[in-house]
Amino acid sequence: MRQVNMQPFTVILVRHGHVEGIEPPRFRGRIDLPLTERGRRQAVATADFISSRWTASAIYSSPLSRCMDTAEAIAKKQTVPVLPLPDLLDIDYGTWQGRTRDEVKSAAPELFKAWMEQPHLTVIDRAETLQDVQARLIRAFDLMRRAHPDGTVIAIGHDSTNRIFVSLALDLSLSHYWRLQQDPCAINVLRFDDAGSHVVSINQTAHLAADL
Repeated sequence: MRQVNMQPFTVILVRHGHVEGIEPPRFRGRIDLPLTERGRRQAVATADFISSRWTASAIYSSPLSRCMDTAEAIAKKQTVPVLPLPDLLDIDYGTWQGRTRDEVKSAAPELFKAWMEQPHLTVIDRAETLQDVQARLIRAFDLMRRAHPDGTVIAIGHDSTNRIFVSLALDLSLSHYWRLQQDPCAINVLRFDDAGSHVVSINQTAHLAADL
């Protein structure tokens, strides 16, 4: 994601609020889950925190409702609308979608083991690979950067997509996927200029207090 001859550009990358299926873990993917009450509280707290520090040039969101609702809470404190961006959608887990980790581990132990140990080399039946997701996130970044070359954009995504987005900013291989934690309504601050990318913060959650 290294950029050349560009003015500073900031991405406030946010994960959506809490939903069912986070614990115990389930492959949520493209299932359109609503925010829980806890998730709605997290979204409001995140909106308050962001509005006290940044004024957005634009707000982009995965079209799934858990992200859109989080984005709309943030937009209430800003002066720009939410723009759905399909390239920010969660990973398509194919035949694993909707199943719990335990269910997949029982049905396909070797493939599940590979996913947990080498996700960048694992191919799930009818699913996207991490490389597929990475390609569309680069496309999303380029779209946002071209539209707001010296602005600050807020982007609302998912656990999986945000891990990959941050790895791009850090120039990390997808083999580091599991090492970049993303909690519900975590905030990541990423800046891009002529010198490259600068990761200001990762998985910031202090603003959520007791609603972690």
